[in-house]
Amino acid sequence: MKKHILEVSGIQKSFNNKLLLSDIYLKLETGQIIGLFGRNGSGKSTLLKIIFGIVPALDKSIFVNGISKNNASTLLNEIGYLHQNQFIPNHFSVLQTILLSVDKQKAHFVCEDDFLKSLLNQKIRDLSFGELRYLQVKLILSNQSKFVLLDEPFSGLSPKMIEIVMLLIKENSQEKGIIVTDHHYRNVIEIATDLRILNNGKLQVINEKAELMQKGYLINSAIF
Repeated sequence: MKKHILEVSGIQKSFNNKLLLSDIYLKLETGQIIGLFGRNGSGKSTLLKIIFGIVPALDKSIFVNGISKNNASTLLNEIGYLHQNQFIPNHFSVLQTILLSVDKQKAHFVCEDDFLKSLLNQKIRDLSFGELRYLQVKLILSNQSKFVLLDEPFSGLSPKMIEIVMLLIKENSQEKGIIVTDHHYRNVIEIATDLRILNNGKLQVINEKAELMQKGYLINSAIF
């Protein structure tokens, strides 16, 4: 299977004259799951939004397989993004949502999902938070994009559903490159192939889990 590479560089972002992100470089390959860590307010969600293109960063440079994608609408076909807010119209049914979100072949498999089967005729507004979150994650991972950015994918899920989503992420990483950030850091650590931390505006490589404590993100070594 051909490996695809996403490279983003030159990201800088300030809010209220305070530098949040400074000269960020990130490389993501298919088959890779990058666990992204950082304290609240460190810029994790902002970084993902900048990569996806919904938050501007003037000096951002983005390449997919060595081809510049700056200001390219085709970038939407390359990257899937799960953000923290509800993004599906409330009046849609689950079945409508699936059929409009993924191609016909994938739609069949999504509809056969053991958890979603019984929900197909329900309206989005009638789903619980956990049911909706699972549907969103499933759709993002089932689309055609080569790369996926997951912001809080475990939010609102039961422990059993978290395990299912972790398995989905690992299975889809065989053909996608994935970045995941979540407050359920143990789960992120478990599935990630590589770790990164946003610290004082810089994106730093984590080679050993203990570095998450050294950099002030975690204080209890017992989590390992």
